[in-house]
Amino acid sequence: MESLTPDMITVLVILASAIYLFVSEIVRIDVAAIIIMVAVGLTGLVSGDQLFNGFASNAVISIIAVMILGAALDRVGIMRRVAAFLLKVGGRTEGRIISLISGSVAAISAFMQNIGAAALFLPVSERLAERTGISVSRILMPMGFAAILGGTMTLVASGPLILLNDLLAASSQNLGVEIEPLGLFTPTPIGIALTVAGIAMFAIAGKWLLPSNTIQESEEARDLAATYGIDQTIHAFAVGSDSPLCGDSVEAIEAQRQGIVLLAIARDGELTPAPTRDFCIQQGDVLAILGPAERIEHLAQSARLTPTANTPFAALHDDQHAGLAEVLVRPGSDVVGKKVVDLRLRAAFGVTVLGIHRRGELLIDDVRQIVLDAGDVLVLFTPWERLQTLAKEPPFVVLSDYPAEPARTHKTRWALLAFGLALGLVIFSSLKLSLALMVGAVIVLITGVLTADEAYRAVSWKTVFLLAALIPLGQAVEDTGTAAWIAERVIGLTEGFPTWGVQLTIALLATAFTLTISNVGATVLLVPLAANVAVGVGADPAQFGLIVALAASNAFLLPTHQVNALLMGPGGYRVKDFLKAGTAMTVLFTAVLIGTINIFF
Repeated sequence: MESLTPDMITVLVILASAIYLFVSEIVRIDVAAIIIMVAVGLTGLVSGDQLFNGFASNAVISIIAVMILGAALDRVGIMRRVAAFLLKVGGRTEGRIISLISGSVAAISAFMQNIGAAALFLPVSERLAERTGISVSRILMPMGFAAILGGTMTLVASGPLILLNDLLAASSQNLGVEIEPLGLFTPTPIGIALTVAGIAMFAIAGKWLLPSNTIQESEEARDLAATYGIDQTIHAFAVGSDSPLCGDSVEAIEAQRQGIVLLAIARDGELTPAPTRDFCIQQGDVLAILGPAERIEHLAQSARLTPTANTPFAALHDDQHAGLAEVLVRPGSDVVGKKVVDLRLRAAFGVTVLGIHRRGELLIDDVRQIVLDAGDVLVLFTPWERLQTLAKEPPFVVLSDYPAEPARTHKTRWALLAFGLALGLVIFSSLKLSLALMVGAVIVLITGVLTADEAYRAVSWKTVFLLAALIPLGQAVEDTGTAAWIAERVIGLTEGFPTWGVQLTIALLATAFTLTISNVGATVLLVPLAANVAVGVGADPAQFGLIVALAASNAFLLPTHQVNALLMGPGGYRVKDFLKAGTAMTVLFTAVLIGTINIFF
């Protein structure tokens, strides 16, 4: 057997250093990746001409394009509609939400690259987190893992499975044995079992495995809520036939119950935001109520209201649609000296006054009867398009920043065309993934769905640098022969093992190589070796090759997989978060893989 060369030793030292930097988090993970890339270049393991090729790699360009496509779908409001639908079906229970979104992304991943599916569902997951109050870190990791698991369900779902038949054909010729090519749905039963097991794991044990990270937020509405001590949780209640509120007007309800504000009322499927003072409550109405928690609880009990989870008020929970705002009463304007009730702000502008800030004090009781002074600041809950109308009125000065432009719904067709064309090219053409997705991204820019600046902001550059900087290390591990050296010795240790023991060893080896080089690199390297071992132990080479290709998706331990890297920033994850949940998923994946491949293949 070939002995270790100096280049191999250097690669192993750099590889060990990379793992140490990732686990210890002495520096940020993308910075660690850049350090490793520079080390690979300085040691001459990869030439300077090739060192930065990762930034133009198929994977990195694909990620950039799919982030732009995802942002385009979000910009026209499609992702909000998807989130609203999932919220309606799944309610607000964490387990149901996680299972529903994970199942959806896994199904899509069965027919397109998992990074694309994960990037498209990233804004959906963030919207669901905003509307349910569930930490986004508890949604994104199961969603990302499901995207990876979905990549095991068909032969076109991931790079390793796409390559498998070609690699088996080459092994067939080299070994002089006949190996039947695999069909499109050959791995489907195994992939379904892996996906169901993964989703079930988070549904059952997610409360222990998933972090509840607090993501740093910059939304001004949240800052205002903290400044004024306003609880901006929107509570939804259904009005029954026995409720004393039936027949009462909005004005009467709010006047009798200080601090309580009716933000919106849903009746027979129609939503009335900022209901006017003479709007009367009827049986079957659903009320969106804002106010101090203890007062809302008292109202619900005394008025015999029924809390409801599946509310029609999804848009009110979306900070891209509505939120808190400060509006200054301009000195010398004609509203000075008038009562709030006389301005009829709800009827004229569709905004709701929650309180008035005057000389350091927030006034919230009997707000309707307060006489406005110059310099008063109205604290409003408002849809942003209504605030735009109010901002044009001379008596008022809007102090808060807010989204100046609503969703570009008139560009929906172009966004869907771009996405549909890109997806069609991915599935039905021979174009490289990056080029097919870039076609969609270019359409998005040309048609004005996104501006160029918005497209740049849509890209997570931390993710781009993390992936691009790790590619040279994977190349060095392969080019120096280090990967082959490790594989030959590990497989050599399986002599005398039972068949399932050999299968387990190959699966674990493929998992380790996927984490350190790439899933495609691991597959190209290990399928020929696995086929050779299968012939030696009298097993089916195709089965052993399929184990390698499927185990190449067992990449949950570290954020080195492109899907995990994509979610690292938005989820606020640390490496230890992946080690905790990823260890459980890796063990489960391996056990289910070895069990099901001997049942279904």
